[in-house]
Amino acid sequence: MSQYLISTSYTCFSRIPSKAVRVKYAQGIVALFPYLKDPMSKHGYEHFYDPASGSGYIAWRIKNVQRSETDHPRSRIALEEFSGGPKAARDSPSTIEQLTGEKCEEAMSMMNHSSDEALVMDKMKATFEHRQILVRNPDKSVDVLDTFPRFLDIPGLIEQDFLMLFGEETSGKFLSKWPTFFRPHITEDAKGLVSTISTHHVEELLSSAEGNDGGVPNKVASECIFAMLNCLGWDRDIASLCLLLHLIPPTSKGHKKSAKISALQAEDYLVRYVLDVNSSHEEICLSEMLPSQHLFALKRCRPCKIVGASIPIFLSGLEPTQPFLLCVGPQKNKIQKFYVIVDGKAIPCRAQTSVAAFDELFKTHFVFGTSYSEALDGFYTLVQTAVYNIDIGIVREKPRVRELRARFLNLK
Repeated sequence: MSQYLISTSYTCFSRIPSKAVRVKYAQGIVALFPYLKDPMSKHGYEHFYDPASGSGYIAWRIKNVQRSETDHPRSRIALEEFSGGPKAARDSPSTIEQLTGEKCEEAMSMMNHSSDEALVMDKMKATFEHRQILVRNPDKSVDVLDTFPRFLDIPGLIEQDFLMLFGEETSGKFLSKWPTFFRPHITEDAKGLVSTISTHHVEELLSSAEGNDGGVPNKVASECIFAMLNCLGWDRDIASLCLLLHLIPPTSKGHKKSAKISALQAEDYLVRYVLDVNSSHEEICLSEMLPSQHLFALKRCRPCKIVGASIPIFLSGLEPTQPFLLCVGPQKNKIQKFYVIVDGKAIPCRAQTSVAAFDELFKTHFVFGTSYSEALDGFYTLVQTAVYNIDIGIVREKPRVRELRARFLNLK
């Protein structure tokens, strides 16, 4: 629709529409198609054209037309400043008295050497503001886990800090909304991807998201023995999160385009799986069981079997990356332990379910003031605004994020 409007305007009037006309185009689209209106943006049409930032589908189409007209002068639009997101400074609603100076140092020393978890939790509450000062300091933020190492052995500290940042209402939104509203709608919407992506991976995710054991469709299983190994099937919640990532795939940035990765590749920035070395001791002679044409694919998807202390070995081979979820268990859909990996360190999740573990992963970004992975920026921004309702209107949003949010939130 945006393409038709801009092409018609340029053909009829031999010029690019003005800013005011672009706004009218956007208003007209949501007036004709109310279900496309974004209920969480200021006017509801910003994903088509946002006059404050100069972004949106109409703006994108205009840029494409301008690129094709080499002699057409490019106008400069003053972009709006965006200040929201995990790295934004914010006031805490908590009324818990905070320690400073020597008392703060004493509390930190006490909890770092105490085996009393209740005491540690209380002292972590009392040193919250000091920790936030470190998080906001670029020179000291990388040392937060060294200064507060109890994150690494006491589950629940991420949730406690997030509660002090946002309060109970915001903290509980993902667990209350995802299973009943967002997961089924995302799964249904992702069915349209099957016709556009010529791989089995989305079908496998859809099968898992719909609750089928193993996550491998029958027509795929008939071609391959993958279903017997059960190496592809996440549970319903992780599968639906991966489907959302495919609905908002990574995009390259800048005039000199960086290498664009696929949504499949971006899944590794979100969640990874390690086989629990204590859960299975049988070795299968795959070369005798599989046709040779399937072996290369199996090597790609087979869970990583690590001998000995699996988590330390896994962490030792990691390259620096943004936080992601590490799942450990006998099968992908039977995870026994969850960890959030931050700066090469494993923070144990208190959660016993994948949906709650992802909730902790998301909250980790805000607790440590860590930016989203570039490959997952649109994915996390949708979760942040549509599910948690954090920083709506003050965080930069891609048109695709606003479009999907409008689509989901206008569903009955």
